[in-house]
Amino acid sequence: MDKEAVREAVWDAFDEGDQARFPFPPHDRIPNFAGADAAATRLAETEAWESAATLKANPDAPQLPVRRAALRAGKTVYVAQPRLRDPNPFLRLDPAEIPPDEIDDATTVSGISEYGTPTAPDGVARVDLIVVGSVGVTTGGARVGKGEGYSDLEWAVLRELDAVDDDTTVATTVHELSVLDGPESAVGADVDLQEPDAHDVPLDLVVTPERALRTETAYARPDGVDWDALDAEKLSEIPVLAERAPEEG
Repeated sequence: MDKEAVREAVWDAFDEGDQARFPFPPHDRIPNFAGADAAATRLAETEAWESAATLKANPDAPQLPVRRAALRAGKTVYVAQPRLRDPNPFLRLDPAEIPPDEIDDATTVSGISEYGTPTAPDGVARVDLIVVGSVGVTTGGARVGKGEGYSDLEWAVLRELDAVDDDTTVATTVHELSVLDGPESAVGADVDLQEPDAHDVPLDLVVTPERALRTETAYARPDGVDWDALDAEKLSEIPVLAERAPEEG
């Protein structure tokens, strides 16, 4: 079963059940889910969370409770701007600069742009914990996103600058429907799934409202940008890649 078939199966399962939450429909996005708050609370009970001073989190709705919990815990949060289209593509949310009563506003999609400080990749502090949104995951650490690949590109850029490394934990918060080899799998736990691509960043930690699972993943982490996989159009759309691309010849 390839990645696109996985996405459609998960999106359809959310659409047909009562687990999806705003925004609707769940298709073509990281689906928001019932229990996202509980998953964030469970993540906050892990050692990876406790030891992290700096997070990078995705801006999607199901990870809103994660972003809020991080700022309330005094952690710095970086969020990438959409499609990495800005020369300073990361927005830094500094808990020292945001009043406690404004954290709820600062962590929404619109609030991140208002409160966040645009930051170039080489200005990003070392990231201890990355929280990504997912459409589907496995207990072995494979992840299927919504198909645009920006989360993996963010990792690759930061890896080349040593802002992330093998000690950076990569986690996701999801509903059990998204755990593809789990008991509530949207595709059936015994389905034959496509292996991750070389540029895919594997997960160390999968957190649902019911459990937090260390994957002990066997998949390798990309050690930088796979330049051969990027065409000229993609490079032209992302300034931080265009300025770092190796010269041909």
